[in-house]
Amino acid sequence: MTKLLLVSNSTQHGGGYLEHCRERVVEHFRSAGARTVWFVPYALHDLDRYAATARGAFERMGFQLRSVHEVDDPAAAAADAEGFFVGGGNTFRLLKRVREERLIEAIRARVAGGAPYMGTSAGSNLACPTVRTTNDMPIVEPGAFAALDLAPFQINPHYLDPPTDSSHMGETREQRIREFHEENETPVVGLREGGMLVCGSGRTVLAGPPAARIFRRGKDPVEVPSGEDLAPLVGAPT
Repeated sequence: MTKLLLVSNSTQHGGGYLEHCRERVVEHFRSAGARTVWFVPYALHDLDRYAATARGAFERMGFQLRSVHEVDDPAAAAADAEGFFVGGGNTFRLLKRVREERLIEAIRARVAGGAPYMGTSAGSNLACPTVRTTNDMPIVEPGAFAALDLAPFQINPHYLDPPTDSSHMGETREQRIREFHEENETPVVGLREGGMLVCGSGRTVLAGPPAARIFRRGKDPVEVPSGEDLAPLVGAPT
């Protein structure tokens, strides 16, 4: 059974790294019996510094954290992992390195075997069928847009509603997602800051304070409050 925790942001205003989702993180990994979590840091440039930040947060939560960039064969490490955390940053850089290290297949197989997966921002994008609904600038060419395909929907992390009093004429997030649906069928979850999706047992439950905005091709967007199961609208991992 696929077990996912997909978080919009890793740091909430006024708090430290992963503090706003600490209880969910602890439950997510402990319920699966994971004691050591493998970190995928490739979304940022300074891998050592990023791993140190994530390691400190996970150690304070009672877990050991190892980073795939610290071993010679990341795919072999992933094949035996008890759990995964993929951090945020630039989604295109993340996907490029994950593909180069043969981690797409390795992570997908291990999660299918029961290892819990957690992502924040770019790491949440990576769990989707593709990375086509990221907000990031394509600073590198990843070779393809196909991602882990652990969830049957797309995510737009850090989703922002258009300001009602602005004269700015640039595209809003909603307009960009509507453009995505001119070419694609997959539902999109507009996941606001502080929001997260808890996926498992045929459910996709919205957690965190904010509501989410659900986009489906040919339909009006729907606002869904925290605590609701989104599976009837966007599906759920098997």
